[in-house]
Amino acid sequence: MWLPSRAVNAAADAAWVHVGALTRTDFPGATLAALADGRRLLVDGQGLVRTAALGALRTDNEIGDVLRHVTILKLDAEEAEVLVGSSAPEDLRSLELPEVILTHGSRGAFVVTKKLVEHVGAHEVRGVTDPTGAGDMFAAAYLSARAGGEDPLAAARRATDAVGEFLSSE
Repeated sequence: MWLPSRAVNAAADAAWVHVGALTRTDFPGATLAALADGRRLLVDGQGLVRTAALGALRTDNEIGDVLRHVTILKLDAEEAEVLVGSSAPEDLRSLELPEVILTHGSRGAFVVTKKLVEHVGAHEVRGVTDPTGAGDMFAAAYLSARAGGEDPLAAARRATDAVGEFLSSE
């Protein structure tokens, strides 16, 4: 579990931070609040919906008010189902976040903002590959592009290209 002071020290002078937790107890609400002070957070949804319990993986939507600290939320279809009961991109607007990215693996991703819901096709992957790490690669490339001044749609295109290259490099 990341304590607020430890997380803030790790983020140092960062203006943008990617929070890629495995379960929601990795980054409690107080830690997300401390990180969000003066920074923009991209949070991977898996760390919000997964409970920290022994045994089989369990998910639920009991996340409290942590979304108020989030600038960008990256979800896959299963995580969207858990949070809002739907994986339809339009339904993610109910989260009232500045940006939501809904990834669909080989089918690309959707960018959801107050003004747009737009599909970005996936980059062609050469050969058979293990997708482990693709979501993290997407988030890192997206955040890098946004921090560099690109708009959400351009950032998603850059991220899908990066994932395609990553998965094709094996």
